[in-house]
Amino acid sequence: MMVAGVMSGTSADGINVALVRLPRFELPGHAEYAYPKNVRAAVLAAMNAGNISVAELARLNFLLGELYAQAVLATEKKFKVRSQLIGCHGQTLYHQGQAAKFLGQRIAATWQTGEAAIIAARTGRPVVSDFRPADMAAGGQGAPLVPYLDYFFYRDRRVGRVLQNIGGIANLTAIPAAASSDQLIAFDTGPGNMVMDALSERLFDKTFDSGGRLAARGRVLEAVVEEFLSGAFFRRRPPKTAGREEFGREFAEKFLARCGKADKHDVIATATALTARSIAGAIRRFLPVGEFQEMIVAGGGASNPALMAMLRRELKELEMKLRTSDELGLPAAAKEAAAFALLAYETWRHRPSNVPAATGARRPAILGKISYA
Repeated sequence: MMVAGVMSGTSADGINVALVRLPRFELPGHAEYAYPKNVRAAVLAAMNAGNISVAELARLNFLLGELYAQAVLATEKKFKVRSQLIGCHGQTLYHQGQAAKFLGQRIAATWQTGEAAIIAARTGRPVVSDFRPADMAAGGQGAPLVPYLDYFFYRDRRVGRVLQNIGGIANLTAIPAAASSDQLIAFDTGPGNMVMDALSERLFDKTFDSGGRLAARGRVLEAVVEEFLSGAFFRRRPPKTAGREEFGREFAEKFLARCGKADKHDVIATATALTARSIAGAIRRFLPVGEFQEMIVAGGGASNPALMAMLRRELKELEMKLRTSDELGLPAAAKEAAAFALLAYETWRHRPSNVPAATGARRPAILGKISYA
């Protein structure tokens, strides 16, 4: 079965589509489409917004459905492939994995927008969407969900591997050698590209640090990195998830203020170091010593040489080899979209695809909702 996976990450830079033939897991092609500038601005304004109209949210939901459908059709045309099923993660506007008091009850909540009925109508294919709530209803945090793909694709009988995704948020899946799925450890490690991107836009009017060039010209403000790494999120034990609620606009402003009058390039270098060291710190603090020999990196951060150089130095101390997902046959840029193609396939087959060891759920759950054409 050919399945199109669609992903929009917390960086809100655009849409990734991966075409996956299952159950053999062959990848005929994948493509990326940047959001139009005004759409990206609207998405960022809606994320964790304190005040936004219901009308704007409703319109954004339908607009993103149109854009996702266009992206799927364009990718199918590019690779001369027609999917039979679509798995669409949608654009996360809010994610609160842990329950908190709300109107007299303790509530956890998540919201991914992008109307699946529109995608189904425009493409003529059924669409699986809204993956996270079923895990949360089972007592999980609704994230991370990519560990299902990590175990499916990367497990090895002889080598312990850490699968590190660096999107807007960074998250890892640790798979010991010859592990069963209930032995996985998975959680968000902290900011990925999110803080770097916000500061690049604020200081240089660039949506991201292309090629890591801005960071490469700066020096790391060590005291700032150490101060932020002492924060509560980094100390909290897994399972744990993060989003713009933890590392969005407010965090970036606080980070910038703490950097004071430092050179703008130093600020970007310091934000880059925060991502690299928070990843290494999570391994030191929460994973068994000596059990993992490789880190396999995917996501947009894998194409940032400055970040990869910092991470490589950190991993040398941990005696871990740094590799990219591309080396193992799954392009880093396609991984998350491919994951939601796989999750959609499992839902279509009526099979659970959360990993309770990763999300904290009490039981396996069939994820998502199906919209028919």
